[in-house]
Amino acid sequence: MAVGTTHSILGRARAALERGRGAEAAKFLTPLLRSGALNRDDELAVRAALAEAWLLQDDLNQAATALGRPPDTIREAIGDATLSMLWRLHGRVAFARGDKSRAIALHARALKHADLAHDSRAIGLARYELAHCYKHVGDSGIVREHLTQAAAALHAAGERRHLALVHSLSAVLLAQSGRCEEAEAALGQCERLAKAIPADDLLAGVAHNQANVALMRKHLDRALALAERSVALHEALGSGHGLAVSLASLGQILVQLGDLDRAETILTRTLEVRSPVQFQETTGAVYDSLAQIHMMRGSYERAGEYLRLASDGYGAYGTHSSRWYEWSLLVLGVKLAIRRGDPAEAVRQAELLVATAGLPPSEAIQAEIAACEALVAAGRIGDAERRLVSLEARLEPRATPAAWGEFLRVRGTVHELSNRPASAHHDFAQSESVFDLLGERYQAAVSSLALGRLAARAGNRTSADRFLGHAGAVFQALGAKRDLAETAETQAQLLQFSGAPSVVSSSEADDAVVRRLIEASVLPGLLARETATALLETIDAHAAVVFVATPGGDFRLVASAGCSVEEGRAIGQTASKGYRNHHDRVVLMEPLGHDYDGPRACAVVVPRDATDTDSRRLRMFASIARQGFELCGLRDRPPQPLEPISERPLDPLLPGFICASAAMNRVLEQIQRVQSHDLTVLITGESGTGKDLVARAIHAGSARTDAVFLPYNCTTTTREMADSQLFGHRRGSFTGAVADQAGVIRTARDGTLFLDEVGDLPLDVQPKLLRFLEQGEVTPVGEARPQRVDVRILAATNADLEQRVAEGRFREDLYYRLSVIRIHVPPLRDRQEEIPHLSTYFLREACERLNKPGIQLAPTTLDLLTRYWWPGNVRQLKNEIQRAVAMSASRGTVEPDHLSADLSAPPSSTGSARAAVLPGFTVPRNLAVAIEEVERELIVGTLDRTGGNISEAARLLGLTRRGLYLKMRRLDLDGVAADTEGN
Repeated sequence: MAVGTTHSILGRARAALERGRGAEAAKFLTPLLRSGALNRDDELAVRAALAEAWLLQDDLNQAATALGRPPDTIREAIGDATLSMLWRLHGRVAFARGDKSRAIALHARALKHADLAHDSRAIGLARYELAHCYKHVGDSGIVREHLTQAAAALHAAGERRHLALVHSLSAVLLAQSGRCEEAEAALGQCERLAKAIPADDLLAGVAHNQANVALMRKHLDRALALAERSVALHEALGSGHGLAVSLASLGQILVQLGDLDRAETILTRTLEVRSPVQFQETTGAVYDSLAQIHMMRGSYERAGEYLRLASDGYGAYGTHSSRWYEWSLLVLGVKLAIRRGDPAEAVRQAELLVATAGLPPSEAIQAEIAACEALVAAGRIGDAERRLVSLEARLEPRATPAAWGEFLRVRGTVHELSNRPASAHHDFAQSESVFDLLGERYQAAVSSLALGRLAARAGNRTSADRFLGHAGAVFQALGAKRDLAETAETQAQLLQFSGAPSVVSSSEADDAVVRRLIEASVLPGLLARETATALLETIDAHAAVVFVATPGGDFRLVASAGCSVEEGRAIGQTASKGYRNHHDRVVLMEPLGHDYDGPRACAVVVPRDATDTDSRRLRMFASIARQGFELCGLRDRPPQPLEPISERPLDPLLPGFICASAAMNRVLEQIQRVQSHDLTVLITGESGTGKDLVARAIHAGSARTDAVFLPYNCTTTTREMADSQLFGHRRGSFTGAVADQAGVIRTARDGTLFLDEVGDLPLDVQPKLLRFLEQGEVTPVGEARPQRVDVRILAATNADLEQRVAEGRFREDLYYRLSVIRIHVPPLRDRQEEIPHLSTYFLREACERLNKPGIQLAPTTLDLLTRYWWPGNVRQLKNEIQRAVAMSASRGTVEPDHLSADLSAPPSSTGSARAAVLPGFTVPRNLAVAIEEVERELIVGTLDRTGGNISEAARLLGLTRRGLYLKMRRLDLDGVAADTEGN
């Protein structure tokens, strides 16, 4: 078969693989492999692509058959890039079969050969697979490091599919560590990449992960919609493994929503999905959810059996899976022990769980709540109360509202058993509101049962009937037999009660309502519900509503109590129009501040004989609620971080900003730190290292990103014109000034001005620049009054500013003012590991610009590029790649003879001679670095000879004291000597 035809078919197959269409790719590749007319390299490429196609279809046997023997049994010589590809695919098959240790070993071999080949794509793919394996082993630190390295390599290679997978895996890590907002942002980036390809299998995975994050944040309606979308996409794709995972998540969400029958049907279907891919975690999650279902239904024996199966599915509590799943099961085990009536066992399990090292914050909170609940069940009320007080300080209701709801219910039980009925009532009521707001029907019903039980013991039959009736209806619908039986038993006791209702003092009840409203101010939706409920209960109202009067005379109902939604809307309309009558009752209204779309208010419907006390209570509670809503608004403002996040971002700061070395990682950390403020930054480094890219990255991540970034090269102007170009001038202020000119500083107003090669700024212009930096004012030529300008200054130079200061060619005060913060960009020879990635990125860029698709770099060419010393740094590398692409044919290979003569020629003897003269040097060296090393040696030696006397050392070196101090600072020699002159 013709080589051109083979490569054309391979190209179409790889395009299908990028879109996740394994069956389509297999149709292209299977006849090609069976033709028997392929050379060895093409055959291996076809086999690898076909294995990818079968893996996408979960057909492990076909994938293994396509791959054939392991690479180390093949006698023919194979290139490192091909070896990396083959080892990686063998690793994927091993992982899918459940052999994670072997998979890690195989992917490590793939990474080794990728590094040897200097192949950015192969490096990125191998590191992603290693991250994927280590994630299932549970080592998040190693996972994050591999993901960061994978992202840099895949960005350079333009590998969108696996870059999307990197973001998806990063989102899973972030979500499991409680950083849900960052996880959603990472999934958003993954979704954008998947849509750009487009790849439906990636979109299905994104929807699944988004559903899980929404579930963790208790946004259950959103979680349900996303999970159903993921299931639909996987069903259309015919992916067994992906479908099983999505069904498991859907079942778990339905459990939280209380739709137990549908949840059980979905989970049972999940177990019936057949796939050769081993997915113990999914199986464990299914049994975990089934255990929760049977706990709700009161089938404790079956719940215990499902917990055992979940443990086996997860791999004996963490042997083959992340400990994140182990902790979830242990919390469930504590709750099951409580339900079974074994409080001693519950306390024992809870104490072991709380003492577990490395417990994530969210699981630690759940463990503490379970421990408190176990202590209450064991009758250790004092211990439980002390633990609750300690726990409350660590709880973040906005981040974990479900945990807050459980905490309130346990604390309410402690209040109830400690004879504090008013406090118990309001904790139970707020717990019910929290779960009702989250859509968790079962948990809300459990809190309603607690309210009903409390009201029954107090002899308040009306309230007890209402709470118990609601709880019983939910338990009946869910099939929660034991909870339903407890509800019926409480109702029977209520019928037998003949005593007088217990009396709670008015002040005690009001204090409890105030605490309830203050605690509810963590969430605006919860506060609205609690306000309506509290007003209903304390003012003897018929109904209470909270609403917003939106523009155009309309309104939005936020919460209601004591009435249906339709009646609540009618009450809101009546109040918003200023009417005071609703049927045969009176409507009282109080303002509650402003929401995003209009003024907020509450209204209550009371009998016509309502007292002044009711009106005073309404005003008092409305005032507290109004302050609570203001507090919610303040909390909704995004916080300003005190310290920037040190974790490296997966996305580059700018296209082409490659960070794959320790030296550039330090630069990246400095950039992230200076983005959050407006201090002046001096960027130093040799010519061509990318100082302008650093400046643009600082601007792009700052608060000024939407304003102008204006570069100005200080070497391109004459002494006479520099003043006018920087500060502007008025028409007629000098010969040739025919019109007003703003100057670059005023043109960059509210943005960033980048002064490139600032060391070449004319000396007589430097005082005006210094005044601007200190005062924020400029005086244009021909103007008498200064003008204030808000602009950030970034400066760059490749010159030795300290030497220029010593020579009187640059002002010392301006030097210090510019170098408030200094970022040094290392030369390319100090970050050789980035050369393959930069070469790959520049190759893609040049191919697109010159319309020459399919050009590749030969391994020998990459070797030359990596070994070369690059005196012109990144700029020289970019120009070299562009030249090579221009000299190559489309779909060809850049060979060494396409490179410039000084790159492709063998090393000359000049380097050896130089090494003999300067034995401390490595060959080849850059002149600037050589000079810096000579300066350092001379300064240190002279200071040693003079006993640290700065003046004497400066005299011997031919420098001023000031010039020597500046050089010592630049060379990090500040601590070498103490000034001992003439004392």
